[in-house]
Amino acid sequence: MKLINPLLIIRILSTILLIATISFLFCLPVVFIYKESSSPFLLSAAITLFFSAICYYISKGADPDKFSNRDGFLAVTLSWIIFSILGSLPYLLSGTIPTFIDAFFESTSGLSTTGSSILKNVEILPHSILFWRSLTHWIGGLGMIVILIIILPSIRATGYQLFALESSMKEKIHPKTKSIVFRVLFIYLGMTLAEIILLNIGDMNLFDSICHSFSTVATGGFSTKNNSLAYYSSYSQYVVMIFMFLAGTSQVIYYYIFKLNFIKVRHNEELWFYIAVSAIAGAIATIILLVNSTRTFEEAFREGFFQIISIISCTGLTSADYTLWPGAALLLIFLLMFAGASTGSTGGGIRMARHLVVLKNIKNIFVKLNHPKSISFIKLNGKSVPENTNISILSFVVLYLFVFVIGTIIIVITGVDPVTASSSAATCMAGIGPGLGSVGPLSNFSNIPETGKVVLSLLMIIGRLEIITVFTIFTRTFWKL
Repeated sequence: MKLINPLLIIRILSTILLIATISFLFCLPVVFIYKESSSPFLLSAAITLFFSAICYYISKGADPDKFSNRDGFLAVTLSWIIFSILGSLPYLLSGTIPTFIDAFFESTSGLSTTGSSILKNVEILPHSILFWRSLTHWIGGLGMIVILIIILPSIRATGYQLFALESSMKEKIHPKTKSIVFRVLFIYLGMTLAEIILLNIGDMNLFDSICHSFSTVATGGFSTKNNSLAYYSSYSQYVVMIFMFLAGTSQVIYYYIFKLNFIKVRHNEELWFYIAVSAIAGAIATIILLVNSTRTFEEAFREGFFQIISIISCTGLTSADYTLWPGAALLLIFLLMFAGASTGSTGGGIRMARHLVVLKNIKNIFVKLNHPKSISFIKLNGKSVPENTNISILSFVVLYLFVFVIGTIIIVITGVDPVTASSSAATCMAGIGPGLGSVGPLSNFSNIPETGKVVLSLLMIIGRLEIITVFTIFTRTFWKL
């Protein structure tokens, strides 16, 4: 018995390369419309297609029946790293980002739906490169592994093995994974088209509407303007605010609504917790801005709720420079960087369901202090959480915070101030985008040392794959029979 099946992994990587090839070609219509150079995308497509063909030829003898969880863990991690490397090709070949580390950072940020950028002036970029940045969000948001399951039926494993390892979907809502994927794709496309139409009705042209819809629905954060949504009208900001909140909501909820199963929606504790946290934090931010500035109530409400929802949903689009907010509001922003969106959404972070389980554990501790002989169970959505799952969730939260601390320390060692370093690590792990200090909403990550950019890029991937998927590969048991 083999530890891993190299041919199967190479077959999966072949498909990832093919997806990258097709993705590059999607940018050609924009190239022709705006009369820009097509060579960066054609060359990128040719390079990836060449390697895809080689991988496909090598993996001809792959046996799908031998697919294992170990293959899944390794394939998922390698897929994100390789796609991030490939995604840097258009930046390098077009000369818009001349160095590999910067291009890799931008590509990883796009595909992990983080939205952190090293670019100082995005408005001077060609339309095709701006489109590619936003498209990487959309691809990453849906999840390359989900696309993989649709395109590669030859991998005859249940598919859920791969699907469950990707952070976009954790709750099994249908016995056939492919059915789940198509429904998720339908919802994802529907939300994207709806936002494009609504934004285009306002003050955005069609190009900007598409790019911002890709960024919003994928909870990404890249904008076509240097000052993000602050460039646009309050109407556009409200539309984006609503769709950021919807994008941070679990796809499972939309599935149940689609099936008219409103009982499941009503009993979904994570949904109500997500709504409550967003509403309370938004109200606090609004009050702080109202009391400490000359803003009108509408301005304080719009600015406060926009930024809070943007942080909680892990989108990262901005309507104002929140680094100028009062200290209490900045502390709120920083703490919310660890909140995370709903499980089963395109957002990142620790996620609402895990916070709920942690709070329920804390509640149980107090109950047992008063009633030592009592037997209590952790319940979520009316169902008992198995002890091993409970321990796994608590372990994840501890490991998440541990990785954050280690990442912060390494970035501080490279010469970055503590505020910038800690917010950079937090925002990259959660896939939010802007941070505090010198990486605020109107700044960028260009001044972070190269070592720091590499560390942050890795934190983006680790955070996107929810830590465990990546860390499992480095455990001794992974490489033992």
